[in-house]
Amino acid sequence: MELTEITAQSLRLGALSKSADAHKYAHGHALVLTGGPGKTGAARLAARGALRIGAGLVTLGCPRSALYEIATHSTAIMCRPLDGAPGLTEALEDARLNVLCLGPGLGLGPDTQAMVLAALKAKRATVLDADALSRFERNADVLFAALHPGCILTPHTGEFRRLFPDLAEMLQAGTQVDAVCAAAARAGCTVLLKGPETIVADPARQAVIIKSTGEAAAPWLATAGSGDVLAGFITGLMARGMQPLEAAGTGAWLHAACARHFGPGLIAEDLPEQLPAVFRDLRV
Repeated sequence: MELTEITAQSLRLGALSKSADAHKYAHGHALVLTGGPGKTGAARLAARGALRIGAGLVTLGCPRSALYEIATHSTAIMCRPLDGAPGLTEALEDARLNVLCLGPGLGLGPDTQAMVLAALKAKRATVLDADALSRFERNADVLFAALHPGCILTPHTGEFRRLFPDLAEMLQAGTQVDAVCAAAARAGCTVLLKGPETIVADPARQAVIIKSTGEAAAPWLATAGSGDVLAGFITGLMARGMQPLEAAGTGAWLHAACARHFGPGLIAEDLPEQLPAVFRDLRV
């Protein structure tokens, strides 16, 4: 196992900048899927994060019943009505959609499993979070069989326990890095375990740690919706061409940096709006 810590000095800043002659499609087009009316907030947070971190375009794919709700809350973020897995499969005929994000606010109904499997069948870069993970609590092997190396799973501790119940004991034993490496090997893709020390590992047992403790503490991240923004940050970096391990690690570091920049009183909506200042501090 190879473990490294991500710091400001280790970030690949060139990958975060934009060239003067590039156009929006040069920075990718992310598709974020959302649930029905009254459940679109989490996906809207993710979409905002993806756009703010530099994805060229971001579209929210929503049930037709939620189209009005999405449209009235979106400006630079586009919206596209699509219903269920058939609608997603049709949308993915557009090859410019180079990264998908599923889970925030998607719900735990049967459509969620079908949507996730349809997304994975397309073999695009994919971030799976929240409901897209919890929906497979009883049949995790179905999910693992469909995953591919371009995927990132972003569970918190509870979601990790639901997907990998036998590895959860390793978390309690203080061997979190080993547990995440084992999970990544089983899933065949990158796994990010959220926490004060966020751990990311890929199937080759390369692992990175992002510490938000001590002087780098970011306790304000303990607020509803912050994980949805993190999923969006990672999605945006994948849209821009980062590989899964780097995208997950960089996204997690920037996520904590945004929280530190804002400080007390932070809510999830504030996180994407701190990125410009964080980028300036980094001289991106």
